[in-house]
Amino acid sequence: MPMQIGLDELLSMLLSRVDGMAMESENQKSRFNIMFRVLYKKGLISDQDVLDSVREEHRILKDLGLIEELPSAEVLESTAKGLLLWLKGDAATLKKTMAEYEKRVSDAMAKQQKPKIDVAPAAVLSQLDRMGDRHQGGGKKLIL
Repeated sequence: MPMQIGLDELLSMLLSRVDGMAMESENQKSRFNIMFRVLYKKGLISDQDVLDSVREEHRILKDLGLIEELPSAEVLESTAKGLLLWLKGDAATLKKTMAEYEKRVSDAMAKQQKPKIDVAPAAVLSQLDRMGDRHQGGGKKLIL
């Protein structure tokens, strides 16, 4: 006999699994950050190594066809700078950079025009029904 499961139980199981995956991802990220900080502090990774690796990563992405063109030198340097801030553990600069980024995103969102959806009252829909009965064979509602 097939087992029945409720939608709320299914959603609960899925959300639990997603939470577990998110926690594992954060755990893995922390481990990588720690290991790369160790390598950086020991002098095994330099600022130039990070920039070269960022450049190489984007070259590979372009060669694979995953991006259309290589980012500008400014973008590559900015990406490398962000990685170096994490490696160096410069929390103050990271906070400032994140605040600036959030401000730019919120400004961009504010500038976007959101489409406006108007809902017709029932009386208007009834009037459209009556108009449709005479001209279109009834029941058709064309709203522009």
